[in-house]
Amino acid sequence: MPVDNLSLNRREEPHQQVVKQAIHWLLRLRNNSANSRLRQQCDVWRAEHHEHELAWQRVQSLQAELSSNLRAVPGAQVAFNTLENSAQGLGRRQALKLLSGALLMGSAAWLGKDVAGWQQWTADFATATGERRGFQLPDGTRLELNTASAVDLDYNAQQRLITLTRGEIIVTCGGIDEGSPFDRPLRVQSRQGVYEGVGARFILRQDGDCTRLSVTGGIVLIHSPLAADSTPIQVQAGQSYLIDHHQARLAPPLNMDAGAWVDGLIVTRNMRLGDFLDEVGRYRHGYLTCSADIADLRLSGVFRLENTDRLLAILPQTLPVQLRYRTRWWVTLERQA
Repeated sequence: MPVDNLSLNRREEPHQQVVKQAIHWLLRLRNNSANSRLRQQCDVWRAEHHEHELAWQRVQSLQAELSSNLRAVPGAQVAFNTLENSAQGLGRRQALKLLSGALLMGSAAWLGKDVAGWQQWTADFATATGERRGFQLPDGTRLELNTASAVDLDYNAQQRLITLTRGEIIVTCGGIDEGSPFDRPLRVQSRQGVYEGVGARFILRQDGDCTRLSVTGGIVLIHSPLAADSTPIQVQAGQSYLIDHHQARLAPPLNMDAGAWVDGLIVTRNMRLGDFLDEVGRYRHGYLTCSADIADLRLSGVFRLENTDRLLAILPQTLPVQLRYRTRWWVTLERQA
């Protein structure tokens, strides 16, 4: 079946860069509330694209929600008030950086909750943050969902289609017996393309504007909607591709085991600490980061995911770092004193 017959599902989400722009406008207006010309310029920016207005509305709503949520966390409201009051004594550039960092932390949680919560109720299969689940489909296909993931199924007389709307999945193809009720090709769709498994086991991860495909068994055909011709790209076991809205290209080797999460593990090989924390952050709520001077430290090992606080507590045993918990949900790593 041609890819054009499979409509790509693109849920409306403001890009992170647009959210940053909205926060920038918000902070400038707060510091210059009497500047009517600046407000007109902001109105022009909002009218330029519907995504700008969506980000603006969400960031404004975030202020009230973030404040309300912080009041429910012991000590967090005091920390945030201190942060904002301290920013008033800094230069404009420093204050903007400090406050936008705090708001971005909240906006990421707000936007993530908005999209993930809705998808968890409406998707055919979904997982919450930190949750991993496996499902057996009627055709014998095995589907594993990683943290904060969602998929929809469309099985009919013409096709077997799995749509990845969020997160990461492992697909082990079934239903390939000729003459069976499920002998139609099995396809999986992300925002960037459609992937057809031929007796395959493969991993799909949706990261913003890019999908990563890793094939661990069999063959997967990449049908890209922007390909110059209709010839699919054939991906063999052991190969990985990055697919965006412009091209599909061979992916550089990962410094972690792409599918170890199905066993509740993160397995790293000389991985940057900053990248490692980004990965761990997918499995927990809140804000997790490290100072810039330790982000390039490297680590290798096998880490269990069932308790991310316990996982983080291991790091000072192998690296010159220390943990700082501002709240249960706001954790930073700093260089060991």
